[in-house]
Amino acid sequence: MTPKSLERKLQNILQNPSRRDFIIADAKDADMAYGLTAPGRGADGSWKTLEQYRDQIRAVLAQGKVDILLMSASNIEQLAIREKLFENSPVTPAARANDTTDIWVVRGGVYCGQPSRPFRSASIAHIMHGQWTEPQKKPFTGADLGLYSMTLNNDLERDYASLQAYRDFRNEAERYGFRYFLEVFNPNMPTGFSPEQTGAFLNDHITRLLAGVTDAQRPVFLKIPYNGPKVMEELAAYDPRLVVGILGGGAGTTMDAFKLIHDAQKYGARVALFGRKINFSEDPLSFISYLRAITDGELSPEEAVRAYHGDLQKKKIPPQRPLEKDLETTEQALCYK
Repeated sequence: MTPKSLERKLQNILQNPSRRDFIIADAKDADMAYGLTAPGRGADGSWKTLEQYRDQIRAVLAQGKVDILLMSASNIEQLAIREKLFENSPVTPAARANDTTDIWVVRGGVYCGQPSRPFRSASIAHIMHGQWTEPQKKPFTGADLGLYSMTLNNDLERDYASLQAYRDFRNEAERYGFRYFLEVFNPNMPTGFSPEQTGAFLNDHITRLLAGVTDAQRPVFLKIPYNGPKVMEELAAYDPRLVVGILGGGAGTTMDAFKLIHDAQKYGARVALFGRKINFSEDPLSFISYLRAITDGELSPEEAVRAYHGDLQKKKIPPQRPLEKDLETTEQALCYK
């Protein structure tokens, strides 16, 4: 089994971090949110197939520049268990371990406009083994790492249910020896909070709930929205054992993605998990290369955008927008001081 870059970087981050110890994850789990439309459209405008989606995953895995590939349980079964693609790769497979109602982004659906409720399609046994088995009875062949997600809305009944479901998941994960990283979204319903208050609400909830969780059940790292430098710096400085990461959000411009990973790292994040920003880019493998170049300190976000467009030109790939437009910052959180 090839050593995993994730394990080395996590160890370094907790003991003797350097700039290069930055974890990049590609989120290819959109089939558990968007369903059939998850892979995006092909050149002819039709939706890509599941096998084409898997080919995208295989290509990112072969490139080897990300540390984690996040997938649905069914894709873990196909690519990790059946095809054994991760055995000789430094990339760690991870599964989306739950699918709360606010990520049910199906065509015609209205679930995103209602308060989030906890739900899990996948079981830990099937993620790890592809079949039911007693906890820790045999070595895993799938993934022993997963993403657990929750959305807190400042609503007592909803948040109480979400936190109970999280406790139940932790207990099951501990029985199986299953590791997880914790994703906490901003509220998906109006709260009246300012952006800074939203970040403070999340920071307090995260540290409050983890105060009652011992090492046996703690997440490997966090994944949260980037709510600006002050909020990120506050959380990253609070507990040196808590590895903080950011999620990518919508596709946006290339500058949005490159500046986001740059700024998040600058203010304390050590992980970035991008899904749509990678999947909907013109050239995902080149895009990933520049994300890595930014976190390694080789290029600034602006330099990376210009170099990325240079790659597109060389490969004769039409850009989605002109260079000047792609250099614009459009995401509000990147404008916070």
